[in-house]
Amino acid sequence: MTADDATDGNGVGTVHLVGSGPGDPELLTMKAARLIDEADVVLHDKLPGPEILGMIPAEKREDVGKRAGGEWTPQEYTNNRLVELAREGNDVVRLKGGDPFVFGRGGEEMEHLADNGIPFEVVPGITSAVAGPGSAGIPVTHRDHVSSVSFVTGHEDPTKDESAVDWDALAATGGTLVVLMGVGKLPLYTAELREAGLDGDTPVALIERATWPDMRVATGTLDTIVDVRDEADIEPPAITVIGEVAATRDRVKRFLQGGGADAISEADATAGGAGGDE
Repeated sequence: MTADDATDGNGVGTVHLVGSGPGDPELLTMKAARLIDEADVVLHDKLPGPEILGMIPAEKREDVGKRAGGEWTPQEYTNNRLVELAREGNDVVRLKGGDPFVFGRGGEEMEHLADNGIPFEVVPGITSAVAGPGSAGIPVTHRDHVSSVSFVTGHEDPTKDESAVDWDALAATGGTLVVLMGVGKLPLYTAELREAGLDGDTPVALIERATWPDMRVATGTLDTIVDVRDEADIEPPAITVIGEVAATRDRVKRFLQGGGADAISEADATAGGAGGDE
């Protein structure tokens, strides 16, 4: 792609909203890899993972994720920076973990670009909501167990007056629940689901850094998963899978390649074999 190809004829560059998949660089689409290589600037956060970010020359990377002191770059800054860079004639990649439109704020950025007259392209990615559980040997749907799946964010906009997640309705579906960015609030929504009538014995899995080389998986039930999280020291980024399918891993992991380490077994080994349920 030439510089002229990347602009709209008035010297304005194009912004590509690109999904990087769950983190394994081999799960990047061919188009995503090409656009990253051709871009003048790549705006990213940490979710694409260290291997993918390491493929991008430092001089054309801009981190719009976590800042020093644990603060996050405001979305307003990212929106405005995309417009600014494009108006300077740059070909810009906004690189996101998973898919841009699955809790990736791609919708907000797309609308902001359109409002400011900036041409853009959407490049879908493999969503971690499906690929993460799958890589751990957990299908989000299964003919013998469940025929529906719901994707939920565990980290809503803090400026909202109240949650938009109806846990009562989700508990009543009888389907798989996949919660993204939900490690910190795990005690809150597991309690909500139990109060809504979901059985405390419902299988639950936590998948930390799905598809990354150091991927870990911890399993339990709705009643035990908070203690499991704490014992295994599960940290973000992690995916929570709630439903009968979460028990599938235990039936297949002996033959599953690349399915990550069992976090509880790993924690037990570190503690000299003390504690744990296995």
